[in-house]
Amino acid sequence: QVQLVESGGGLVQPGGSLRLSCAASGTTFSIYTMGWYRQAPGKQRELVARINNNDFTNYADSVKGRFTISRDTVKRVYLQMNSLKPEDTAVYYCQRNQGGLNYWGQGTQVTVSS
Repeated sequence: QVQLVESGGGLVQPGGSLRLSCAASGTTFSIYTMGWYRQAPGKQRELVARINNNDFTNYADSVKGRFTISRDTVKRVYLQMNSLKPEDTAVYYCQRNQGGLNYWGQGTQVTVSS
């Protein structure tokens, strides 16, 4: 019903920046939440940031002041990541919730290392 494709991951040095993008396709509802989650090896997947159709946002405490989630249409969401730290290294997944169902992208690797 909904397909999500992430892009923008890569290798960056500590203190650097990346911008992740997520494009949704398929049947999209006007009431929704989209977010970014991340998962490092051996760790649980955790919420990084999310936004809804009214532009309400929330962030994990660990990324407040460094990351910004935004959207430009019902089908696109972005995550601007600044002042990256090695602890931000993970696979980042785009997520969409609509109609009580969750949809996930394939993930994009973010590695923060010197």
